[in-house]
Amino acid sequence: MAGLRAAAAAGRGMTTTVVLVDDEDLIRTGLRAIIDAEPDLCVVGECTDGAEVAAVVARLRPDVVLMDVRMSAVDGIQATQHLVSTMQSPPKVLVVTTFENDDYVYDALRAGASGFLLKRARPAEIVQAVRTVANGDSLLFPAAIRGLAAHRTPHRDTALRGVQLTDREAEVLRLIAKGMSNAEIAEQFVVSVETVKTHVGNVLTKLGARDRTQAVITAYESGFITPG
Repeated sequence: MAGLRAAAAAGRGMTTTVVLVDDEDLIRTGLRAIIDAEPDLCVVGECTDGAEVAAVVARLRPDVVLMDVRMSAVDGIQATQHLVSTMQSPPKVLVVTTFENDDYVYDALRAGASGFLLKRARPAEIVQAVRTVANGDSLLFPAAIRGLAAHRTPHRDTALRGVQLTDREAEVLRLIAKGMSNAEIAEQFVVSVETVKTHVGNVLTKLGARDRTQAVITAYESGFITPG
C-alpha cells in the first residue's frame, strides 16, 4: 500500500509526501484522511512506533514526518534525534501532541523537529502546518515555544559562542522568533523577500541550524533572546 501511495505521489508532480507516526490507529486514520484529501499532499507510509521510523523514512524518503511525541518503545524525541543525526537530508519533522505545554515537545524541538501540532487541531490547521514545515517559511506556535523556553535555563557559556551576527541578522532572528514570515519581515524592513531570504540563510548558517525553529531554540538557550 505504501508503495502504491508513493507511486501516486510521484505521478502528481510537486506533491508533499508525508509519513505518519502514531501508536493510535484512530489518530493515523484521521490524519491520513485529512492529508490525502488535499491535492498537493499525500501520505506514503505509516509507523506505529518510533522504532520503525528510520527504516520507513529511508525507504520512502518523505518530505514531512508527523511524529507522535509519546510512544511506548521509542518516543518521538529519540526517533527525531536519530533521523536528524544519521540522515544526510532528513525530512522535516512535525511533532503531534495532546498538550502544547508538554516538556516532551520542547525536547523534540531541541532534537530537530521543525514545529508541533496539537491533536485537537482542525483539519485546515493540520494541512497548513504540514505545508508550513515543508516550505520552511514560518515558525509554528512561536508563543507556545517561547513559553516552553521560559522554563529552561539558558546555556550562556556555550551556545552562540563565536557566532557574529550582523545587526540586521540579529534583528531578523528576533523577528523569526516572533513567528514572522519572510514576507512580513520584508515589509517591516522595506526590502525584497529575496533579501530577507539571504539574511535568514546567513543566520541559519552561522548558527548551524537546519531551519528557523532550530535557530530560535538556539537563540533562547543561549540567552540571546529572553522569553517573556
